Amino acid sequence: MIDIDEIVDNFEFLDDWDQRYLYLVELGENLEPLPDELKTEENWVRPCMSTVHVAAEAVPGSPGLIRFRGDCDTAVIKGVLALLIDLMSNRSLTDIHDLDVDSLFTRLRLEEHLSPNRHVGIYAIVDKMVERANALAGADAEDRMSLKAH
Repeated sequence: MIDIDEIVDNFEFLDDWDQRYLYLVELGENLEPLPDELKTEENWVRPCMSTVHVAAEAVPGSPGLIRFRGDCDTAVIKGVLALLIDLMSNRSLTDIHDLDVDSLFTRLRLEEHLSPNRHVGIYAIVDKMVERANALAGADAEDRMSLKAH
C-alpha cells in the first residue's frame, strides 16, 4: 500500500514537469486493463473530459478492504488514475474517506500543469472512487445483514 508521501517523493525525484508527465504516462501504460463488463454506466466518470471508468471490489481474503480497477482513454489522465488506484486500494472505507487527496494534488502541483477541465475531471475520478467504495461497502453490509436474517 502506497501513501501520499511516497507518491510525492517519487515525483520530487524527477527534475521537471516533462519528466513527471512521462512518468504519469508510464504509470498509465502499466495499469491493468479493465474488463469490458466493468465499463458500465455506474462505473463511468461523467464529468471527466476523458472516458474513464472506475470499479471497486472487495479484496479477497481481507474482509473490509477495498481495491480499485479502472481505465481511461487519455494517457496522462490514465496515469493519474493509476496513481489514485495505487493510493486508494487495499484500504478500508474509513481509510479511503480519511485520505487527503487535496494534499496530494497540491504537493504534486497538478493544478499548475493540467488544464482547469482536466483538474475538474481528476476530482470527478476521486469522487467516483469514493462513491463506488461506498456502494460496495453498502452492498457488503446488506449482504451481511441478509445472512444474519437467515
